[in-house]
Amino acid sequence: MIIDPRMNPNGRRGFLRSACRHCLALGALSTGLPALAADGDDNVVPPRFARPAPESDEGGLWAIMDREEARVRRSPLTVKDAALTTYLQDLVKRLAPAHGLDIRPHTVRMPLFNAMMAPNGMMLMWSGLLLRAENEAQLAAVIGHELGHYLERHSVEQLRLARNHALVAQLVGLVGGLGGVAGQIGVLASMFAFSREHESRADRLGMRLMKRAGYDGRQAPAVWENLLAELKVTGGEEAGSRQDIFATHPTTAGRRDELRQMAGNGGGDLGADRLRQAIAPLRFGWLQDEIKRGQYEESLVLLDRMVARDAQDVDALYARGEVYRLRDEGGDGNRALADLQLAAQFKAPPAETFRSLGLMHQQRRDTVNAVANFEQYLIKAPNAADAGLVRGYLTDLKP
Repeated sequence: MIIDPRMNPNGRRGFLRSACRHCLALGALSTGLPALAADGDDNVVPPRFARPAPESDEGGLWAIMDREEARVRRSPLTVKDAALTTYLQDLVKRLAPAHGLDIRPHTVRMPLFNAMMAPNGMMLMWSGLLLRAENEAQLAAVIGHELGHYLERHSVEQLRLARNHALVAQLVGLVGGLGGVAGQIGVLASMFAFSREHESRADRLGMRLMKRAGYDGRQAPAVWENLLAELKVTGGEEAGSRQDIFATHPTTAGRRDELRQMAGNGGGDLGADRLRQAIAPLRFGWLQDEIKRGQYEESLVLLDRMVARDAQDVDALYARGEVYRLRDEGGDGNRALADLQLAAQFKAPPAETFRSLGLMHQQRRDTVNAVANFEQYLIKAPNAADAGLVRGYLTDLKP
């Protein structure tokens, strides 16, 4: 698990680097049931896991995660959207029907690429991951990978390294649920970095699950290809080809290449429209979170990809224009103006488009256009949090 890079001691690119080197899922604890084979027969999926006896070590760890899940449910960072939760539950059931009733997905509003799963069936999906997934098949690849860890109980070795409940409880208590300081979440996550073998096995199992569910396996390497593009913009062409800090984990380029080989040439379902509809009510807010993250070069790679995929994606056009406006380097001003003016021409642009245009024209001492755009912003968002500030701008601008 990785937190906002502004809180991450690994630096501004930490969330992407970590996403590439390990999944950091909590997985599920071993109960002695047969695991899904990593090689050979891929049709054997273990039945639903029985809850460990409460007096056992594993049962105690489940109880800790139950308490953490209760905190997750109460956290202001957890997205309370029933339709999205149902969508994710249905996707889990499609990938692993026997376990669908036991896995409870929660979406966490963090502009980072990550997912994790606890031994009690709690699954967390970061909003940054959902924002970056281009279709349902790509999302299925990530969830399938998490399910691979779950079905194989990969976390049992990492959890037992703690040796006693006291250390685990201490770390979980430090995290204090997602309602606490986001940076503390990484403390617990650092305990559960999986080995290269576990990561590779989870990749293979995830590929088999998504193929069996009818998805296009070629979308799995596309996930890592997209992340690699974000890495390269600040890390250079060698980004992702070198081994990262945790030497046990595959690099982005290596995982991408292995997944390409596993995917083969077969096609399958993409589900782009289903994913788009599921996140539509939340997507603009997540784009705003991405802008606020302040990693402009990385965000531009993502936003360029969105606009290239759909030239009429008005929210992405606004977001890219706003990133250019905030970065304000070289020709960014002209680029920002072009994107924002184009977005403003569509039928229902975000109200924020006009605020940003007003600020740009104000900076350029174009009073007429500044006033026109600020007034348009107030018409579209009269109760915005910054409406009073914009009215102040208008008072200063008007003779």
